[in-house]
Amino acid sequence: MTGRETHKTKAFVLHCLNYGEADLIVTFYSSDFGKLKGIAKGAKNSKKRFANVFEPFSLTSIIFTRKSRDMLAFIDSCEIIDHYDAIRHDLEKTLIASYFIDLVDHFSPEGKKNEKIFELLNNFLTLLGQEKTSDAAVRFFEMRLLRLAGFEPTLDHCITCKTPVANGTAYYFYAQEGGIKCAGCAKPERYDQSISAGTVRTLLLGKDMDIDKIKLINLSNSLAAESRNILIGFITHVLSREVKSLKVLEQVRKLCL
Repeated sequence: MTGRETHKTKAFVLHCLNYGEADLIVTFYSSDFGKLKGIAKGAKNSKKRFANVFEPFSLTSIIFTRKSRDMLAFIDSCEIIDHYDAIRHDLEKTLIASYFIDLVDHFSPEGKKNEKIFELLNNFLTLLGQEKTSDAAVRFFEMRLLRLAGFEPTLDHCITCKTPVANGTAYYFYAQEGGIKCAGCAKPERYDQSISAGTVRTLLLGKDMDIDKIKLINLSNSLAAESRNILIGFITHVLSREVKSLKVLEQVRKLCL
């Protein structure tokens, strides 16, 4: 391409970085281009053109230009579609929404379109704004994102003997191998991570459940703890890092107990 092409798309704001005295580098997750990074010239001094539009997890409509896909885009305009006020007025919901967008950011290579990830984020932010917070919604978001990003763990059968999950059977999760093993194949050591068949079935159910039914799921304390440990351990293994926004969420929850 010799000249700049103009594009318009819907996009969630993932995060911003200051650039110089007046500019911002903004990272979006868009419906048409996947993760997209652009510069908003003069954004820090703008009282009309870019006023309060780059808040994390806001859904926006952006117009941008760029010469090629591997170059930084120039954000010409940005308008709010949904600011998710109901989320922002609740600290825990805000922290969960921040965790959602952090996960999308970490699991999305720049420039790779994935409309289903955009739809996932849209659906779960809408759910978060309308319903009470729940561990089930967080875990089901993680499961669905892992699948869409190509990192879904194997939970429906033992990865060694291939036997399907059965009630009453003990299982162990191996993050490095990406799935569960039955007790016979696992030969568990003292510190291996156990998982009940009930937890496995709940996570499998949650990854395909209709979004409107998630609000009906209430995880027991043991099921919530097992599913959290398994998925967070797996996500940390895949990313080779902890997700900072999750640590903040859990620290705040402890302070509020």
